[in-house]
Amino acid sequence: MQVIYKITYPNGKIYIGQDRTDSINYFGSASNELIAQDFTREQRMDFTIRKEILWQSEVASVKEITEKEIEFIRAFNVNDPAVGYNRWPKLKRQG
Repeated sequence: MQVIYKITYPNGKIYIGQDRTDSINYFGSASNELIAQDFTREQRMDFTIRKEILWQSEVASVKEITEKEIEFIRAFNVNDPAVGYNRWPKLKRQG
């Protein structure tokens, strides 16, 4: 099973990614540095995140799952640093 997941951190920021194995123990590949700068050492002592499956498929191609991932990243606006930890695709600012 292939899935698109949403990780929500205690500060409310989100990361959306894909997992082509549907591993229960996989929590994404967001940048450690980006996340670490948002939390104090004390906050890191008791840290809970939430993982939600937004979409799943047994037959989607890599291209299809990647397109679906991009669709969710844009829908949740998580490539905006104020909202989430995705840095791809690049956020297009209106202006």
